[in-house]
Parts: sequence; C-alpha cells; structure tokens
Amino acid sequence: MSHHNHHQHPETEQPQHEAAVETPEQADAQVQPEDTPEQLKQRIAELEAELADINKYHQAELQNLQRRHQEEIQSAHKFAAKKFAEELLKVKDYLEMALQDQSGNFDALKMGVEMTLTELKRAFEQAQIKEILPQPGEKLDPHRHQAFQTVESEQEPNTIVSVMQKGYTLHDRVLRPATVSVAKAPEA
Repeated sequence: MSHHNHHQHPETEQPQHEAAVETPEQADAQVQPEDTPEQLKQRIAELEAELADINKYHQAELQNLQRRHQEEIQSAHKFAAKKFAEELLKVKDYLEMALQDQSGNFDALKMGVEMTLTELKRAFEQAQIKEILPQPGEKLDPHRHQAFQTVESEQEPNTIVSVMQKGYTLHDRVLRPATVSVAKAPEA
C-alpha cells in the first residue's frame, strides 16, 4: 500500500466520503456469482453503512450552510441602517451646535437650521427616502395619501385640496402617506 495519498496538500485532498465511494466496476468485482446469500447480505450491509455515512456528511454540510446563511442574514439586518445612521450623526451635530449658540443672532440660528435641513435631505437621498407631496387637484391615491378631512370645493370630488403633512417612501414603499384634505361636492 502506497503512502502517496497521505502527503498530498490539504487543498487537493479529497473528502473522506468521496474516497469511500466505489465505481460500479469495483462493486461488481467484489460480488461474485458464486457468493453465498450471506456474503451478498454482508456486502449489502456494508454498502448501506457507507451510504449512511455519506448521508450524515451531507446532512452536516447542509446544516452548516444553513447556519452560515442565517448568520449572514442577521449581520445584514444588524448593519443595514449603519450608513443612514452615520448620515444622521451630522444632522444631530448641527442641531446641537445650533442649541449651544448663545449669540442670540436669529440669522445665524436660521442658517444653522438650513444647514441641518440640507444635511438631513442629503441623508434621505442617500437612503432613498423620497417625499410624497401631492399637488392640489391630483386624484386621491389611497396607497400614497391619507384623507384627513373632506371639504366642499368646486374641484372634482376625491381630488386633493391641500396637503397637511408630506408623506415619504423608502425604496418606493410608503413609509408614511401624505395627509391631505379632499374635495367633496358642495351641498345644494
């Protein structure tokens, strides 16, 4: 028996279960026509044991893959908001600076709030958060708009008269619908 296989590199070494698998010729070579039923039963038992070992190996591999996949999903969920959170840190810094300003200068305060809003809009843009800002006269879309009240109007019924609060989408999914007042026909 050669010791050649024991000196192979780990990268080229085949898993143990593959080395145990025989070709049909090898299996046929071990089963002879003159074999007794007991010998055939023994050979069947050996093959079944080998098959069970192979199945155990593949089950363990499958469980490892599933576990790694779950860990990757958990990691993705945990760090999905990281980039957005980093963008919001700048917004928080600007708000804190505005509150610490003791100068009483209204223009400086206004400029600080504008810078903060600009930074927040940029963070929203990076995270693909977009405004839902319907226009007066636009048809009410129950998926994107929430009717807060109905008002008598000359406009076509079920059209938007005014926007009370903007809505927002995240990757084209509604985060918050726009709150609107909707036209109804004037009472006669």
